[in-house]
Amino acid sequence: MLGLDDIRRARERLRDQVVPTPCSFTTRFSDLVPGAVALKLENHQHTGSFKARGALNRLLELTEEEKGRGVVTASAGNHAQAVAYHSARLGISATVVMPLTTPLIKVSNTRRYGAGVELVGSTFDAALAHARKLEAEDGRVMIHAFDDDRVIAGQGTIGIEIVEQAPNLDVVVVPIGGGGLVAGIATAVKALRPEVRVIGVEASAAASARASLKAGRIVEIETADTIADGIAVKRVGERTFPSIREWVDEIVVVDDDTIARAILLLLEREKTVVEGAGAASLAALLAGHVEHEATERVVAVIAGGNIDVNMISRIIDRGLVDDGRLTRLVATVRDRPGALALLTELVASTGANVLEVSHLRAFADISVGDVEIVLQLETHGRGHVEEILRLMEAKGVPVRQAV
Repeated sequence: MLGLDDIRRARERLRDQVVPTPCSFTTRFSDLVPGAVALKLENHQHTGSFKARGALNRLLELTEEEKGRGVVTASAGNHAQAVAYHSARLGISATVVMPLTTPLIKVSNTRRYGAGVELVGSTFDAALAHARKLEAEDGRVMIHAFDDDRVIAGQGTIGIEIVEQAPNLDVVVVPIGGGGLVAGIATAVKALRPEVRVIGVEASAAASARASLKAGRIVEIETADTIADGIAVKRVGERTFPSIREWVDEIVVVDDDTIARAILLLLEREKTVVEGAGAASLAALLAGHVEHEATERVVAVIAGGNIDVNMISRIIDRGLVDDGRLTRLVATVRDRPGALALLTELVASTGANVLEVSHLRAFADISVGDVEIVLQLETHGRGHVEEILRLMEAKGVPVRQAV
């Protein structure tokens, strides 16, 4: 099984070739998470995720003969970009197989870095099966996304950095997909600071590591769609599972709504763009799934930031609705001049902002002389919305909040 010496050698190999990412304690979540929380920002890597470490460590260990044959890999996106970027930099031919469901930004970036891209299947496992076929047919060297000790060792360099950057830490929270990241970090942290608790986080739609621990062996699960596409795998790795079983203290799961909230909070409060898989660690803290004292110091590994801009837009809108900062009110008024002006004056008097207005006549369940006016408003939150509703009702305007 992988050891600290393997990770230390990987660190020397990667020195000056990957970014020693920030790990700073922040007070911006103190109203939501007890204790001091630091964010290990792996989204600052060259290709936007921690995968640059493991991929490069594996590539640097290729023989000259293997480099000449070229490499192949399968990935849901971040490992693909890392292999493409570093292979091009090292002059190695790379073919990457990605699921058809991969976010477009990850596909376009992988091509931009210079790799040949093939889109196959709807899951990582389907893409991996095709990559194995190319490995056999073309003689390329497989650079596995997580189930390779050299890849795990590269990811483990994050653990060494965390211990150096946060010497008084008590808990490390790490996203889990195939397990390479958590296996590497846990191996390093437990070797250097055995008293530190390592908590893994999976998406509830793809909790393969937790299922495997419960069964006492690696099991394959059925996965569902999740915004944390980077950790949506059907099974953990043969090489990662022993380290997870040995060194990870607990595995918790988070749902997509909690992950989306974490993405929005990181964007608003930390001015940091993070993808679903990358935000899973903070999501677990926000949901209260990681038990810790207010006096303990916690590091959350922010694994990556390669998120589609369209997804960011949907998450922002959904988050604003959940907070009440974006709402729709439906008011019923007489269908005559001045009715809309009355409504907008009432809204303006509360300090809310009107974003959109529409009228419903034929399709509303109202009398023929009335009209429903739908107002999309920007507010300060749920309390502000309640204030607007009370004011309209006090002025005799029937109103409801649209779902």
